[in-house]
Amino acid sequence: MNQELMSGLCQIAGREHVYEKEPMSRHTTFRIGGPADFFVVPQSPETLADVVRFCRERGIPFYLVGNGSNLLVGDGGYRGVIIQVYKNLNQISVRGERIRAQAGAMLSVIARKALEHSLTGFEFAAGIPGTLGGAVVMNAGAYGGEMKDVLYTARVLTKQGEIREIPAERMEMGYRTSLVQKNGDIVLEAELALAAGEPDRIRARMEELREKRTSKQPLDMPSAGSTFKRPEGYFAGKLIMDAGLRGFCVGGAQVSEKHCGFVINTGDATAAEVRELMNQVICRVEEKFGVRLEPEVKMLGEF
Repeated sequence: MNQELMSGLCQIAGREHVYEKEPMSRHTTFRIGGPADFFVVPQSPETLADVVRFCRERGIPFYLVGNGSNLLVGDGGYRGVIIQVYKNLNQISVRGERIRAQAGAMLSVIARKALEHSLTGFEFAAGIPGTLGGAVVMNAGAYGGEMKDVLYTARVLTKQGEIREIPAERMEMGYRTSLVQKNGDIVLEAELALAAGEPDRIRARMEELREKRTSKQPLDMPSAGSTFKRPEGYFAGKLIMDAGLRGFCVGGAQVSEKHCGFVINTGDATAAEVRELMNQVICRVEEKFGVRLEPEVKMLGEF
């Protein structure tokens, strides 16, 4: 079966773009994760759609990753096909006040492109360590801005195998959620509607937010970004800090001393240790404050 699957994937994506037993620690910002049975790097949206259809038709589990932020892969790896949509699908074009980009384009690169064309509205995303596709799916946001503020339309591959263009007003974007997330659709590319701005002001705002992130977040350590969703009326990091968990460790996993909303890999953490630490944090915060934290980090594979 594995040989048949390998042959089919190679036929679609090309042998040089299909890998067996690929360690996911190489492809997550946590630097954690066991091997994926198959790891495919499509070179076009059409190939991506074909790989997805191939997996769906055969009932083969698959999962799309960008640069691997916001993701914890189990130490046992992933039984199925990981499809990477990252540097291979990262084309960006600008037309007037609109930016259209493929799902694998990094938000930081799109922000720089906006600055080059004196377009404002995307400064909030300049420091988010993720790709456009994932950002649209989860309505990523930071410092008062969200993807729903700038999204104009998204081109998606539906579970039925159709490619559709969905306008932003029909995307049902809420806090860390969207229509495509609910439906299990796949974002291929998206168009953003920005506004003309002053380059100096745009640059200054990006620099201001960069300094805030650098001073308040553990950007020098492997992590998946904010570990927990923001509970209504609270801040996850403050609840964790007030529960006395700053610097709390389970093996190589640690609640960051710099920002308690981040769980970091101090060098040799396992996925099991990260998950156990998260579970203990959730229990301690709920015991102390009656608030149950929900993970923002997606957990994938065998733990």
